[in-house]
Order: sequence, then C-alpha cells, then structure tokens
Amino acid sequence: MNQQESLHHTQRLLSIMQALRDPDNGCPWDRQQTFQTIVPHTLEEAYEVADAIESGDMAELEGELGDLLFQVVFYAQLGQEEQLFDFESIAKAMSDKLIRRHPHVFSDKRLETDAEIKRNWEQLKQQERQAKNESNTSLMDDLPKNFPALSLAQKMQKRVGRHGFDWPEIDGVIAKLEEEVAELKEAIASNDQPHIEEELGDLLFSCVNLSRHLKVDPEAALRASCRKFERRFRELEKVIAAQGLTVDSASLEQLEDAWQQAKRSLG
Repeated sequence: MNQQESLHHTQRLLSIMQALRDPDNGCPWDRQQTFQTIVPHTLEEAYEVADAIESGDMAELEGELGDLLFQVVFYAQLGQEEQLFDFESIAKAMSDKLIRRHPHVFSDKRLETDAEIKRNWEQLKQQERQAKNESNTSLMDDLPKNFPALSLAQKMQKRVGRHGFDWPEIDGVIAKLEEEVAELKEAIASNDQPHIEEELGDLLFSCVNLSRHLKVDPEAALRASCRKFERRFRELEKVIAAQGLTVDSASLEQLEDAWQQAKRSLG
C-alpha cells in the first residue's frame, strides 16, 4: 500500500466517524457518547490487543488494532466537536514528541547504549513535566492513576529507579520481599484487617519490584499464571467428572488428587 492509499483510508475512517456523529443522520448510540463513556471501551480494546499478541494470532491482531485505532478516532472527533483538538493535531503532537525524545536519531546528539538512551528519555520527560507545572515537579507527576495496580507499581518503580532510588543488587529486593512476608504474618496474627490489607499491598508492591529486577513484566507473568491455572482446572474438572463427581461433591482430598493428576497431564 502506497502513501496515497494510506492517506485515503485514514481520511475514509475519519469521514465515517464524522458520519456516525452527525446530529441528524448519525448513529443514535455514537451520538450519545462522551469522553467519559468511551473510556471503558478503550481499556477493553487495549486488553484485546494484548490477548491477540499473546495468542500469536496476527490476523486477529490486525482487527483488534483497528478497533483500538477507532477509539483514537472517536476521541479525535469529540475533541474536534468541542474545538479542543483533532486527529491532525494529535498526530502532530505525537510526531513532535517522538522527534524531541529521540535526539540520537533526529539530531546530532550521540547516545550509544540502552542505558544512555533511557537516562536521556527520562531527563526529557522530567523537563516536560517541569514545563507543564513549574511549581510541582515531583517524579510522581502525571502517573496514570487508572492503570491496573501492577502496571502502576511497575511504572512508579521504573521512574524512581532511573533516578537512583533503587536496590543496587537483587539480594536487597529479595530481603525486602521476605521482610514484607514476615510483616504480613504479624498482621494476620494480630487479626487486624486494615493492617492485613496494608501489609498485603506492600508484599504485592515488593513482588512487582522483584519482577522488575528480573526483567519480567508482572502483568504478563500473572496473566500467564491465570491461563495456566485455567488449563489445569479444566483438566481437574475432567478428572473429577470421570469419577462421577463434580467439583462441589468431591472431597478436598479428591480435588487435590485430581489437581495433581491435571498437573502431571499438562505439565
């Protein structure tokens, strides 16, 4: 597909969006939507993109990326209607940002290693935060508070880590994790529910930190564990059914035995 065809299809998509929002002849559902009501759909589409990538289904990925692109087009249309921004201004702002944050590609600045690139990237982002709000330049500024908690914890830790607030060796991370386990046990022993919740949160935060040091994405790792659990539990149900039982009617010992069989069967 050449550049002219690409521009044609982009403009076609924008025109379709305008038609859907037309006050007289548009779609009733699309006309009712606002920035706020579209957000759940955007999050859903982003997760469906991730699912398609993890499943390795590239044909499905193309469709899901189209659905996600439509979310951007929808927001652009809403912004245009309120004279806030449009698709072109979004694309321009993104282009300007990419050029600004990649001086080693688009200027004469030399950055040779990944560490240098990441450090320069964070410095530029901090400068942008300062330009937006000169009175408050905390590294905690502009964090996406609606992120899933695991992703938010990871982003916080990465950001402060790039500025030196980090364990230099993984042994310190593991020791902290063990400390949090001990504190959770103490909270459980005290039967103090708010304290238990606090300490469990600290433990999860430390788990994310460990995953970061191990260069493992915690969200992806947990999703993989969920999928593994689902496969094994489905196999457990088959084992139980073959014994004329259900999950509800089987004893704990029978369920444990079926679980071990499922693990041996599936690996």
